[in-house]
Amino acid sequence: MPRTYPCLWFDTAAEDAAKFYTATFPNSSIGTVARYPEGSGEREGQVLTVAFELDGARYLALNGGPEFSFDEAISLMVDCADQAEIDYYWEALAADGGSEGPCGWLKDRYGVSWQVVPKNWDEIASGDPQRAAKVFAAMMTMKKLDIAALEAAAEA
Repeated sequence: MPRTYPCLWFDTAAEDAAKFYTATFPNSSIGTVARYPEGSGEREGQVLTVAFELDGARYLALNGGPEFSFDEAISLMVDCADQAEIDYYWEALAADGGSEGPCGWLKDRYGVSWQVVPKNWDEIASGDPQRAAKVFAAMMTMKKLDIAALEAAAEA
């Protein structure tokens, strides 16, 4: 089966976004940068696409113009090993014009939605329906997720 990967549509910020993401995530790099070809109008010579990898996962950033913008219907999830990772990615992704949302969601400065979650989220939030309801209720009071508080709610 062929591999799939996301293409993120930006107005003009594809290269800046790719640089930001590759600086934020370890083991990441920028690959090919393609430019609008001669004869392509007002965008001629400007960045068209940027291929990049975040810790081995492939992405493409496209400068496609202002016709489309990001919304929460699609988000990128960051599975964090511990609270220190949650804190790091939350702060980094929300910095410089990003916005915090509820329940571990945020938008970065480019408008891309992210979910910064503990790697063991499925274990914390599933199982017994009463346990899951307690975890859900605790999560609903949070912006950045607090693993210790979620685990305490699960055990309460």
